[in-house]
Amino acid sequence: MDFNDALAALAQKVQNQKDAILTEEATKNAFVMPFISTVLGYDVFDPLEVVPELTADVGIKRGEKIDYAIMRDNEVQMLIECKSSTAPLKLEHASQLFRYFAVTNARIAVLTNGQNYHFFTDLDAPNKMDEKPFLVLDLLNIDESLVGELKKLTKERFDLDSVISAAGELKYIGHIKREIAEQFRSPSDEWARFFIGRVYDGSITQKVRDQFAPLVAKASAQFINDQVNDRLKSALRGSNYAPASETEAEIPSKAVSDQDLDRDTEIETTLEELEAYQIVKAIACSEVKPQRISQRDSKSYFAILLDDNNRRPIARLHFNSRKQKYLGLLDEEKVESRHPIDGLEDIYTYADEIRAAVARYK
Repeated sequence: MDFNDALAALAQKVQNQKDAILTEEATKNAFVMPFISTVLGYDVFDPLEVVPELTADVGIKRGEKIDYAIMRDNEVQMLIECKSSTAPLKLEHASQLFRYFAVTNARIAVLTNGQNYHFFTDLDAPNKMDEKPFLVLDLLNIDESLVGELKKLTKERFDLDSVISAAGELKYIGHIKREIAEQFRSPSDEWARFFIGRVYDGSITQKVRDQFAPLVAKASAQFINDQVNDRLKSALRGSNYAPASETEAEIPSKAVSDQDLDRDTEIETTLEELEAYQIVKAIACSEVKPQRISQRDSKSYFAILLDDNNRRPIARLHFNSRKQKYLGLLDEEKVESRHPIDGLEDIYTYADEIRAAVARYK
């Protein structure tokens, strides 16, 4: 299994099992050890490569242990401190990492809860761990731009100098990207004022700010949606993509009628629909090659098809209603039943039905 496949497999495991992993020890066994072994490529059962429960006396602290130390040439290269998968990662969780970082030769420290991995080094002061990570990896939302940097920490490609030299840029780019994302989600007064000043000629009073603040938030959301749609159309332009026509023969449907849908009649492919499509596609890939799974959006629903064939439906996404979203599944007679879902993760509970739908066309 190559690096990308190993990373994807672990991400899927975290997605499937995270709700059942409730303790720190379970997090280590289920998620962190596989990360060290299958993703980074170190032998967790070889003490010359991975030392669990590394003990060192630090100042007045005696007998403290760090969860894992990764070794190379009999020297500590990387320290890993683990927390329960149910706990968010906070800087105060890294107190042992700070102390061990100062008394070992390690240049990389990792704080993790099995899903999120925060990588630290000593950019601000030599031999003193930075307070902010230079790389943040979320296995359930992998930033592809970071994968190449993560590969440099694997046993096969270990390149500490390259990682350290790129860490400063990665650190600030990561912070800037997260700040931009936060501004798009919840625009601050400064962000709103910047754009108001660009489009409004008058004095920016409190009344003007109150008037324009929701417009800035709405424009930000629409901008992201437009970017996603443009990328999608560009990607599909070479694969004979066409929206489902209202004149195409409809597959019989029952259960909930389309009368409960309350969005505009124009077709609008949302980011949530695309994310749901990727989940269904990942499930269906156990039966067929991923390139055979395609999608078409229409006014009534978002269709997921095999071989871009409207007569081979796998599932339908009914996300137009603001009150309730539905996953449409079709039986052998292509009669649809709609299942209410509260979040995209609920789609995984219908994995068997999705695979069965694909298998019927094989």
